[in-house]
Amino acid sequence: MIIDIESLIPHREPIKVITEIIEITDDGGSSTAVVNQDWPLCDGQAVNSIVLIEAIAQTSAAVEGYKRKVSGKDPIKGWLVGIKSAEFNTDNVALDTRITVMVKNLNAFESYAVIEGVVKAGEDLLLTAVLQAVRLNDEA
Repeated sequence: MIIDIESLIPHREPIKVITEIIEITDDGGSSTAVVNQDWPLCDGQAVNSIVLIEAIAQTSAAVEGYKRKVSGKDPIKGWLVGIKSAEFNTDNVALDTRITVMVKNLNAFESYAVIEGVVKAGEDLLLTAVLQAVRLNDEA
């Protein structure tokens, strides 16, 4: 699936960390990325795993933006995201690690959503988190 992520989210490198959307479903989707030295919080050998929260948020925003775009609406490019819970299984992620980010919408009401995200490197679970998101520029 080839999707122009930059048309769906406001992030640009080095803040944009996801590189490819691999699946979109009715209630979520998934993306991939390869950790590189241009990512935020990189020390030259690895990135702090807190950046994986951003990968979940970007994946969710891209999936939602794609669904809106397909239905003829403008993608929402303004989100305020809070972390409801997060369980990190690593402190750092080595450069050149390929990650897969899976998101699922748990609940949505008007401009508010609760998203569950999972980040893996191969079969290794790196992070499980629940994010809360508020759309800032929804239609009036």
